Amino acid sequence: MNTVLEVKDLCKTYIVNKRQNNVMRNVSFSVNEGEMVGIMGPSGSGKSTLLYTVSGMDKITAGEVFFSGNNMSALRQNELAKIRLEDMGFIFQQMYMMKNLSVLDNIILPAVKSSKKKESNRNIERRGRELMKRLGIAEIADNDINEVSGGQLQRACICRSMINDPKIIFADEPTGSLNRTSSEEVMDELEKLNANGTTMMIVTHDVKVAARCSRVLFIVDGNIKGEYNTDSEKNTRDRERRLNNWLMEMGW
Repeated sequence: MNTVLEVKDLCKTYIVNKRQNNVMRNVSFSVNEGEMVGIMGPSGSGKSTLLYTVSGMDKITAGEVFFSGNNMSALRQNELAKIRLEDMGFIFQQMYMMKNLSVLDNIILPAVKSSKKKESNRNIERRGRELMKRLGIAEIADNDINEVSGGQLQRACICRSMINDPKIIFADEPTGSLNRTSSEEVMDELEKLNANGTTMMIVTHDVKVAARCSRVLFIVDGNIKGEYNTDSEKNTRDRERRLNNWLMEMGW
C-alpha cells in the first residue's frame, strides 16, 4: 500500500511574549493510501496545529513532512499553494464560502483556478453539479450560501474539497457546528468517499465521528500518546464503546 503522508519528528514552536510554546514535539506517523485517520485529544493538545502543519498551511519548526514523495518544508510558497489547491482537499468546522458566489460557483472555484486539468468551464460546472447530485444537494446549486441549511452547506464544502480529485482530504472538526442528524449525514458521505478510495485525515472531539475512522491517533501535549485500530470491530456500537473505553484509558 502506498504512503500518501509521512511525518518524521515534527516539531512546532510558537514564541509568545518571548517564551517558547512547544505545540508539537517530535511527532512521527504515516498515512497510507485509502486510510481514514482520526486525530483526537484534549482541547489545546495540538490537533488542529498538526493538521495545519502537515498540510503545509503552517510552517514546521523542525522535522520533515513528505506528501506523495515531496518534502513539504523544502518547497517554495507557490509550490505549496499549488499542491494544496490541486492535490489536497479541505473541510473545516467553519464553512468558509464566498458570499458573492452561488453554492455551485463556490464548489467549482478551485477547479477554475487550477491548471491541473485543461478543461472548459462548462465541463467544470458539469462535474460540480454531478458532485452535488451525489451528495443530495443538487437543488441548491444556484442558491446563495445564506439560503441553505448548515448540513447542506457542509455537504457543499465536501463537494468543493473533491472538485480537483485530491489525493487526501484534511477535515478539521467537520461536524462540530452541526446537529446530530446533520453530523451523521455528513459522516455518511465522508465514509462513502473513503470507501471509494479517498484518503482522509479528520480532527475531531466526537467519539461517534472517530469510530468511523479506520485508525485513531490520540494526542496529548503535542505528542502522540497512543494509536487505536478500529477495523477489527464491524458493529458500529461496539466500535464506539471500545474506542471510548480506550480513550478513557488514555486519559480522555
